[in-house]
Amino acid sequence: MPNLTDTYRIDQFNDTFALGHYARVMDALDRRNGQMVAFKVLRPEHLSQDGDIRWEYRAFANEAGLLTKLAGNPHIVRLLDCGYLSGYGEAPGDGEIESFHVDAMGFAQAMPRFAERGWRPYLALQNLPRIHNLLYLMKPNQPGTRWRLPSEEGLALALQFADVLRHMHQMNMVYMDHKLEHVYWDGSQLKIIDLNSSRQLEGNGRQDENAFRTDIHNLSVGILYPIFTGLSPLKTTLRPQPGNIVEAESRYQNVTSLDFGAEPTLSQSIRDLLQNGASMSIATVDDLITQLQSAGSEHGWDFPNRYTSPASRDARGHMRAGLGRLRRGQADLREARDMFREAAIQEGITEDLEAELRRLVKSINEMLNHRVIP
Repeated sequence: MPNLTDTYRIDQFNDTFALGHYARVMDALDRRNGQMVAFKVLRPEHLSQDGDIRWEYRAFANEAGLLTKLAGNPHIVRLLDCGYLSGYGEAPGDGEIESFHVDAMGFAQAMPRFAERGWRPYLALQNLPRIHNLLYLMKPNQPGTRWRLPSEEGLALALQFADVLRHMHQMNMVYMDHKLEHVYWDGSQLKIIDLNSSRQLEGNGRQDENAFRTDIHNLSVGILYPIFTGLSPLKTTLRPQPGNIVEAESRYQNVTSLDFGAEPTLSQSIRDLLQNGASMSIATVDDLITQLQSAGSEHGWDFPNRYTSPASRDARGHMRAGLGRLRRGQADLREARDMFREAAIQEGITEDLEAELRRLVKSINEMLNHRVIP
């Protein structure tokens, strides 16, 4: 059986800004094809000494199966490999590995055999840039700091997420675990990770309808409200929301009314949309999309059977161009800062030069802390 080190080079943890309940995630190189991946492995404390398979262990097969079914969706992270490994450290450094590639069914069927041997399941996933993770970008790093997405980008993200839910609901799936650390956004393209708490429904009519409505509620409260306001619906600062599968479904159940006092500039159409979702008044994804389109038309978007004034359409075009330049400008600032940092740690440079480089780094960080958008 192959050794782990012959198959993967395991690098540093990439989940330190938002630790999960049941797994750790590391950057890794797949030596078989030279591809960098996100290597997700069960935490050692969730292994049972008697070979019993806990829900945290089963969650890997559940996630692999759902990712396989959703493989064609451009907004869902891609599964690249799955299997089991024998190493016990939180960050596996050695041991044997059994890869099932993307055979999610074979991976699930083999689970009892590997659980009995004390091996841990892993998933290798598309590696997404941390700089696009919304919790990483939006979580305040000093008191009084708050960022929100521009309404233009928030609507685009919401429509893409609604399209994901429509796809999932049509396949009798619900996502459920809506939180910012699961959302990656580069200004135009949405990517969603972590389907370990998502589930395939049994086709029980009214129960499924309630699950769909709850999924829309959790999206409205757990993701859309924070991206449009920079605030947590739980009335805390933005922070990671770890939890098991039960907590994922109940996290926002008491949030039925949203506070927009800190963001009075948010348009009434978007406020109404978010409040309708929070109050469980949106029953289907099609209803959600209809309300998103209604709000979008007030912001210059064009949709069939909805009127948008030529002036609003033209203004939206300028806004989109301006946001693109703003994002490029912020990316250039980060790149310049990193260049100055690299120069400042060079051995043999003078104290005067090092002091000037560190001054520039500090000034750029201050600019980025007061940036316009996440």
